[in-house]
Amino acid sequence: MTWQAARIDSTDDWMTLLGFGLRIDIASICFIVGIPAVISLFISGIPYINRVWDALTRIWLTGAFVMVIFMEASTPAFIDEYSLRPNRLFVEYLLYPKEVFSMLIEGHKLTLLLTFLITISTVILAYKFFRKQSIANKPQPKWFERPVLMAIVLVLAFLGARSSLQHRAINPSYTAFTNDPLVNGLTLNSTYSLLYAVSEMADEVSSLELYPNMEQGKVITEIHKAMRLDKDQFTSTDYPTLHKQIATQHFDRPKNLVIILEESLGAQFVGSLGGLPLTPEYDKLVPEGWSFNKLYATGTRSVRGIEAVVTGFVPTPARSTVKLPNSQTDFFTLAKLLGQYGYNSNFIYGGGAHFDNMKSFFLGNGFDSIIEEKDFVNPEFVGSWGVSDEDLFSKANQDFVERSKTDQPFFSLVFSSSNHDPYEFPDNKIELYNTPKNTRENAVKYADHAVGHFFELAKKEDYWKNTVFLVVADHDARTRRSELVPIPNFHIPALILGEGIKSKQDNRIVSQIDLAPTLLSLIGVDSSHPMIGQDMTKAPDNYIGRAIMQFNQNQAYMTGNQVVILQPNKPAKTFLYENTSLLPSNKVGIEIINQAIAHPLLGTWLYSKKKYDIPKVEY
Repeated sequence: MTWQAARIDSTDDWMTLLGFGLRIDIASICFIVGIPAVISLFISGIPYINRVWDALTRIWLTGAFVMVIFMEASTPAFIDEYSLRPNRLFVEYLLYPKEVFSMLIEGHKLTLLLTFLITISTVILAYKFFRKQSIANKPQPKWFERPVLMAIVLVLAFLGARSSLQHRAINPSYTAFTNDPLVNGLTLNSTYSLLYAVSEMADEVSSLELYPNMEQGKVITEIHKAMRLDKDQFTSTDYPTLHKQIATQHFDRPKNLVIILEESLGAQFVGSLGGLPLTPEYDKLVPEGWSFNKLYATGTRSVRGIEAVVTGFVPTPARSTVKLPNSQTDFFTLAKLLGQYGYNSNFIYGGGAHFDNMKSFFLGNGFDSIIEEKDFVNPEFVGSWGVSDEDLFSKANQDFVERSKTDQPFFSLVFSSSNHDPYEFPDNKIELYNTPKNTRENAVKYADHAVGHFFELAKKEDYWKNTVFLVVADHDARTRRSELVPIPNFHIPALILGEGIKSKQDNRIVSQIDLAPTLLSLIGVDSSHPMIGQDMTKAPDNYIGRAIMQFNQNQAYMTGNQVVILQPNKPAKTFLYENTSLLPSNKVGIEIINQAIAHPLLGTWLYSKKKYDIPKVEY
């Protein structure tokens, strides 16, 4: 609280934080000691058994105490990066030790050392302390006292763990009281925050019970209204969003499609969008193509960006469908759709494609092959997250040249990684924006240099004239803003390039989920698919647009300057978005609120019922 005092508004907020913090800590202690205490009473006085249980209890308490201290020692660095207490992202990163520990060793040596020293010291001190404790050697309650004491301890532990007499036990939603997610998180301890997130992960498909409810028929009605399509364009009752899309242009042979997904490239770093002057190569390309100046990401993780751009799926509070079990097969992707039209599809990545479950998801849903770090021969530079972006794009260009020698059209998703903590890239490639070399700003500038390198190569090759290119960010960098959903940190660049693409500065509000339908029109493919995004080639110039943004468990729906924000187990809040700030307002109509509620509910229903796919037929 002292560290983040600037974000705490009043004395009342300080007292609220302390009060909720005490309740959460009591609940945590009751979870840790409640059941062991009851068992200790039950077996007290039984020879041998109570001594074995004594030893197990000391191990349990030592482990719990060490975990609590380890989590708090890890928390400042996590807050500094994500502006939240450790959550499920903390766990997800541990599934990829090579990448994560390389990142920590290269970019966070001091944090790693301090956390290690604190944890080791805690292990030693906790072991010495609990080793001296022994229930077995202390006076034992009489046999007739044990049931009474057990009942008292069990009731106290139960009440303490619930910390509430309401229908729901105390939880992070219960203790949220401000519009700042970090301040709300300060009421928790990091062990509680992490374990609560893990428990939510076990039942993610029902997590939209967090939001206001809506009857399924009404959800579909609202979504169909938002899609702006005629009834006869919908082609299935089993798949409620499956519809026909006729491309706005056609060719003798459909065009190739290349999507370049740029890591952590927010509008704040793009000169042509009013950001820092770090993207001269991208900015030089803007007059040559269709630039989306008000495009918003659907989330803050790469897999959320992949989900939106490659599948067109609406975001939900659950993990991205790239990682969820029910979407590893029989789930829609552009690769699966284009495969029905004879396309060969691949994913090109400079690191290990197993990260974030990308390889499994892509190969299970229409991608024909994957090029990853192990497939690069003698790369110029290799960092914690794989080969450099220049190596990546050189390899991509070689692949496109070879694939263009056949008559088969191709689709490729190319995912960059140099602009990722610890920001490693080759020396002497760019004029540094600041010092030291390994900063986010310099990494952005190098990533932009690599994009320029790629298009310099591509324009010299035959495949250039038959290919549509999209350069788009997966998400922005991490935010330190204090809103429920920090909308400025969802603003990202997107640019469509290629022979025949008209130059356009598009100032309509656009979501990442609108890109895939738009690309289908531009490459000349008529299709039936379940994506709910807009084909922006058909949207009128006065189309207001909408963006859907998932920030932890909060979701924002913005159309024009009107914003609805959904929070777990709370009524929808409405705002006006003015000058990059959210101003509370009651002027947002019920139609927009219904649209905001319908979108995440649709996502959960489509996923859980496996209704987001295309029929297995040849067109």
